[in-house]
Amino acid sequence: MISWRNFKIHARDLVHLGLPILLGQLAQMSMNFVDTVVAGTAGTAHMAGVSVGGALWTPLLLFGQGLLIPIGPLVAQGLGAGKKESLNRFWRQGIWLALFTSVFLIALFTAASRAFLHTDRIDAEMARIASEYLFYIKWGMPAFLLFFVTRFFIEAKSYTRPAMVAGFVGLFCNIPLNYVFVFGWFGMPALGGAGCGLATAIVCWIMFLIMLYYLKKHSPFTPKFVRPNWGIMRRVGRLGLPVAFALLLEVSSFSLISLLISPLGKITVSGHQVAMTTSALIFMFPLSLGSATSILVGKYLGAGDLARARENRQASVLISLIVASCSLSGLLLFREQIAQLYSGDPMVIALASSIMVYTAIYQFPDNVQMSVLSALRGYNDTKAIFCISCFSYWIMSVPLGYALCYTEILGKPLGVYGFWIGLIAGLTSSCVLVNFRIRYLERLTPEQIRRKISK
Repeated sequence: MISWRNFKIHARDLVHLGLPILLGQLAQMSMNFVDTVVAGTAGTAHMAGVSVGGALWTPLLLFGQGLLIPIGPLVAQGLGAGKKESLNRFWRQGIWLALFTSVFLIALFTAASRAFLHTDRIDAEMARIASEYLFYIKWGMPAFLLFFVTRFFIEAKSYTRPAMVAGFVGLFCNIPLNYVFVFGWFGMPALGGAGCGLATAIVCWIMFLIMLYYLKKHSPFTPKFVRPNWGIMRRVGRLGLPVAFALLLEVSSFSLISLLISPLGKITVSGHQVAMTTSALIFMFPLSLGSATSILVGKYLGAGDLARARENRQASVLISLIVASCSLSGLLLFREQIAQLYSGDPMVIALASSIMVYTAIYQFPDNVQMSVLSALRGYNDTKAIFCISCFSYWIMSVPLGYALCYTEILGKPLGVYGFWIGLIAGLTSSCVLVNFRIRYLERLTPEQIRRKISK
């Protein structure tokens, strides 16, 4: 186990690297909070429509993000090994990979937007709003993926402030743009909840342009047009696809709940959305810590320092436990006040505050599994991440949640609470399995690690 002295050293490095990432992530996720609040002001149907549309936007966005995540560990490993001259290729080819991926995802959003117009299983008004929301927001997908390529490249060099600046500028732009397009300010058409999608698409392009400015300023030789290099893109894609599918499996299991509970009505969907948005905001703490962990573990492994890589992972887990304790306490103490920030509907507030009890319960397994899973990314152990996510979320969490919600297989149907119990089970399973996996990797020899990260 890590000593107190070494814990302080690694904790300082993690906080120094992770704090700007956290602030940037919070700013980005606050845009979802703003969307939910503004849509709720327009009406419960608009909040529910944005919730259902977001249930498709978020997992597909994270799929694209996951495909690009290996850029960070690959650059960090190269820096640790002293191979600085060839790292720019990962940004240049990442741009091509992001553009190709965005074309594919825009096509999916177009098909989903049209499908909502022909559904008869959910409220007609809610389906229309969700369809229009997806139509507008999809045009921000290329910019968001280009933003992630640039962010991962810069953060791997331990320069995390640009993403923080871009996040806060995006947030400050998102707030007025939401009101402009949702309520039709300054002569614009009042689009209702769909206006949140248009505002987000515009903000995506603003954030990418900010990151591109910082890249040109601090690494002027990196932004250069080159032809696609299929070999480099295949390497990033080979490592990124398991991460992308793992993120898709995890987040879509959360998002699928919004779709599966839509027949239960607007109140249930809105209450669930409040709890999910709050959970996503809190998740930015372990996610940012995980990003820092992945970068530092990758650097240590690239330098061949396996002991420090293990100590960094242990420090990250201890910090995540402290964060989980604070999150759990805050959710239990202030869950009703948090719900009131989103909606003035007493039924929505009551349901959301009761669901947040379940959100509080899974803070410990969620935070720990995120720290360890991020360390696995530093080892390029992406296939294991995919297998663990597949089992935990789709073999365990979703089927169990559906059974508890709608059937009497395990007793009286619990409604939406059944899905949250399933989420707790899935996150706990993931936490246990990733810990088994990291302990196996940490017993490998230096030569075995070198072969693994060079693939």
